[in-house]
Amino acid sequence: MPRGKYTNHKGRNRKFTNPEELEEERRKEEQKKRWRQQHGGDSSSDESEEDKKSNDEESGSDEEESSSDEDNAGKAKGVSNLIEIENPNRVQKKLKKVTKLDTADLAEKPQLSRREREEIEKQKAQAHYQKLHAEGKTDQARADLARLAIIRQQREDAKKRREVEQKEREDAAKAKTAATQKALGKK
Repeated sequence: MPRGKYTNHKGRNRKFTNPEELEEERRKEEQKKRWRQQHGGDSSSDESEEDKKSNDEESGSDEEESSSDEDNAGKAKGVSNLIEIENPNRVQKKLKKVTKLDTADLAEKPQLSRREREEIEKQKAQAHYQKLHAEGKTDQARADLARLAIIRQQREDAKKRREVEQKEREDAAKAKTAATQKALGKK
């Protein structure tokens, strides 16, 4: 007995089905089918339906053929003919004629799911907000514009300060050169 949760099948003995056993099983299946046919049991097997169709064709009457085709088509396989169940989720295809097709149905927009509608509304709201933001009508846009105005003002003040400092340096340099020239000129 192997230990652990998983077992390995490698190296185990292989068992092959004996042809005699297969032949015996096939014979038993044939006997069951014959018994079903004789006692009118399960008529959903393929062979019994083919036998019934061949018998109907041999009889030769058109009425019998159409009624047997209707019976075969109307009969459900297995126990479904015994129990009638109405499945609300089952959709049966309805054939429409070209003349009865309504063009209004084709032109109509498809119904969207809740998620799709919400996604479209979200995108529209985002586009509307971006438009208002570009025009400067939202609170955030106003705050951004105010911040931008303050920054511009600070930059202008800094530029004026730099210009004043530059002039002072130039004046100081001129004064120094003038003083050195006077000193050199007196010597």
